[in-house]
Amino acid sequence: MSPRSYSPLRSVLYAPGANSRALDKARSLPVDGLILDLEDAVAPAAKAAARDAVVAALSEGGFGYRRRIVRVNGLDTPWGEADIAAMARTGADAILLPKVESPQAVQTAVAALDAAGGPADLPIWIMAETPRGILQIDSIAAAHPRLQVIVMGTSDLAKELRVRHTPGREGLLASLGLCVLAARARGLEILDGVYLYLRDEPGFAAACEQGRDMGFDGKTLIHPRQIEPANRIFGISAEALQQAQQIIAAWREAQQAGSGVCVVDGRLVENLHVEEAERLVTMHEVIRGRN
Repeated sequence: MSPRSYSPLRSVLYAPGANSRALDKARSLPVDGLILDLEDAVAPAAKAAARDAVVAALSEGGFGYRRRIVRVNGLDTPWGEADIAAMARTGADAILLPKVESPQAVQTAVAALDAAGGPADLPIWIMAETPRGILQIDSIAAAHPRLQVIVMGTSDLAKELRVRHTPGREGLLASLGLCVLAARARGLEILDGVYLYLRDEPGFAAACEQGRDMGFDGKTLIHPRQIEPANRIFGISAEALQQAQQIIAAWREAQQAGSGVCVVDGRLVENLHVEEAERLVTMHEVIRGRN
């Protein structure tokens, strides 16, 4: 198991690169990650200024434990090449590529980052948000060793698929499931898409619960008010922590007795259950340390 999987991504907030006030506020928010956005959240006329603002914000620092991800414009746009060149050496924790539809798109971006002098281990995140990208998601997920996270772009995907934004997301379930499968098959993390209705707190909670139960590691957010529910629902509950600790303790006793299985609360426990329990306990310790 990759050590990175112990670092939670329960909540990842989009912060418009052109909004300096939002970038400043993001430093104090209890989020696991920040997507400093140069793409959808920035008007064409503000692209250059947003790029400069993000470079300045990353240079200033002060983001603490929060992962800092920069979503650049695509290399097929007038701004993508300059974005890559500017962000390669900013110290960002990852570069997020939008609308990825082929393995070659990932490889081309990595080559551009390398040519711009970026670190050889700078992680890549990709947006899955078009029908073509969803159909190619397994080969995209295997495109490069530096690929780390898949981010669902459910708003763009719903538009392209011509499906409605329903509470159960029926029109998106096939795409969401395919991407979770690809992420797990390739050892990647995966984030669910945004929830657009800011005042619908029960709806947002239900969407988080659905995403969690589908296997997502966390959710992308568009407003600070969404942070607490996302952290709670994608976090480690007291009940889950207690059960994980019981599993680990019972397993150790069984190992000492020479047994390869044990029973906890009437449930058969094997090595795979212990691995997940250890992941949860370690992640809980990381979260507690942040708090």
